[in-house]
Amino acid sequence: MDYKILGKKDLTPVALKTMSNEDRIQLCAELRDKILNTVSKNGGHLASNLGVIELTVSLLSVFDYARDKIVFDVGHQSYAYKILTGRFEQFDTLRQKGGISGFPRLSESEYDRFDTGHSSTSISAALGMARARDLRKEDNYIVSVIGDGALTGGLAYEAINDAGHSKTRMLIILNDNEMSIDKNVGGLSKYLSKLRYSSGYISAKITTESFLKKLGFFGRGLIRIIIAIKDFFRFLIYRKKPSIFEDLGLIYYGPVDGHDVKSMIKAMDAVKDIKNPVLLHVVTKKGKGYGFAERNPSDYHGVGPFDLVTGVTGGSKPSYTTAFGGAICEIAAQNRNVIAISAAMTQGTGLDTYSMKFPTRFFDCGIAEEHCVTMTGGLAVSGFVPVVAVYSSFLQRAYDEMISDVCFMNSHVVFAIDRAGFVGNDGHTHHGLLDISYLNTMVNMTVLSPRDYKDLRHCLEYAVNKCTGPVAVRYPRGSSPFELTGPLYNEPEECVRPHMSCGSGSDFAIISTGRIASEADKAVEMLKEQGINGIHINLALIKPIPFDELIRMTNGIRNVFTLEEGIISGGFGEACARGFCENKCSCHVYNIAVSDPMIRAASPAEQIAEAGIDAPSVASRIVSVLGEM
Repeated sequence: MDYKILGKKDLTPVALKTMSNEDRIQLCAELRDKILNTVSKNGGHLASNLGVIELTVSLLSVFDYARDKIVFDVGHQSYAYKILTGRFEQFDTLRQKGGISGFPRLSESEYDRFDTGHSSTSISAALGMARARDLRKEDNYIVSVIGDGALTGGLAYEAINDAGHSKTRMLIILNDNEMSIDKNVGGLSKYLSKLRYSSGYISAKITTESFLKKLGFFGRGLIRIIIAIKDFFRFLIYRKKPSIFEDLGLIYYGPVDGHDVKSMIKAMDAVKDIKNPVLLHVVTKKGKGYGFAERNPSDYHGVGPFDLVTGVTGGSKPSYTTAFGGAICEIAAQNRNVIAISAAMTQGTGLDTYSMKFPTRFFDCGIAEEHCVTMTGGLAVSGFVPVVAVYSSFLQRAYDEMISDVCFMNSHVVFAIDRAGFVGNDGHTHHGLLDISYLNTMVNMTVLSPRDYKDLRHCLEYAVNKCTGPVAVRYPRGSSPFELTGPLYNEPEECVRPHMSCGSGSDFAIISTGRIASEADKAVEMLKEQGINGIHINLALIKPIPFDELIRMTNGIRNVFTLEEGIISGGFGEACARGFCENKCSCHVYNIAVSDPMIRAASPAEQIAEAGIDAPSVASRIVSVLGEM
């Protein structure tokens, strides 16, 4: 497509405001084409971005992005915003090493007002900005754009409750992409919708309320009567009770067709100057404009590179996620006490098959990790074995609940922690680099970090059937780097013993955990070619660490190196060093881990290399240490 509008150098806030409706429709088509072509090459979040193109164009036609502050919840729907705020030329680098992020980033643009990546944060952040504006006596607009899925997170309601109580001027745009606008509401309903969005109606409403409030008790009584009459007629027409948002103190308007630019601009213009917090309800369709994504938005939420003509095709390549999904189904078939739980990530965590096979033993709690964990605590004390499948970076949000509502009671909850370690192109907000460190702080917690699918299956079986307290099984995104040719363990307990992975000699020992063991294997072979001979021990059980066996296996080896795909502070390596010291071992322990968790978007292999935990870096570190002796 020839980008006649996007390619203009003068696509400024003023140009967007003065654009004709026909040009805005053309602009939406160009944005849709640009996003489709870029994501098909680079991968990324597709359905959510296609659904908010008209919304974004309308937003920037009403508000001035150079002066006003717009906060996108989660941020995986901000592609059109990035393109329209000066990043059209750079958009081809989306989610690539050194390129622009798939999420808003303060470090990337002055128009990205808040770093996002996790759900339900935008209203809290926007309210803070609105209060800062008021303290400085400024008059710019603050807008939060939040999806209906993010509203399942409790943080959003905490923020709404505070905003409604505060009466601070701000606009919350609710992007509702699960419902369609009812076409059978009739002419009267359409007329009332137009009336509600007219500036005359809003002005009259505010003036009337102000006048009645001046009448004291009598006036406030009249206001309550008018509201009751309004709600009664609303129910007759819409068959809906008053909005929960109004009960929480917001002024509610909507719904508006999120793909009708003209209607959205009219609605935003009408509500933007209301002095109280307003919620504008906008209805959109995920994947809008691309048939495959419209029909199957879940499959096009986050995608890798794909062919635009044929769409995303399901690959047969296994992954840690699919290995977990198959294993939990087999375990649940044998143990009827197993309950699987997801926090709005059924497909992403591999529980889709389980949810169909065992529908009465599956619960999706929505984007509400805190509630999810405490609920599993209730299941556990009632005699069930809940298995919570959740991404590592998202589980951080339930840190307190894990400690207070599971670990302190030593409840048997299994945390299946997906996306441990580097995740690739989503960048630092989605890395699972902190889990070992925060799990190490939790009383009664057992932590397992399998290196391949075989390990994962047996670790999961051990966690479910052999443990009694809280257990975490952490595993990475993507496919295993190991060839699975060896026999399965005879017993699940064998997976928690240290295993000699490769090598011979006493110049050094590497103790690794998780998939990074493949880099340790390579490092041992690289050093062997240099005449430096040592061993590699892989360990799945990293809390508590089985020191008796480790000390026996490293006996006589002076230099021990630990290797993990996690941050160095509080990690597996530090626990090893402390344990060897407490056992009065004479070896020196050196930790090789991630020192900076802020590594940006790139492939996992590039991120591992940048962090210095790849085979060449490990080998170089060992050579350096041995050379100093």
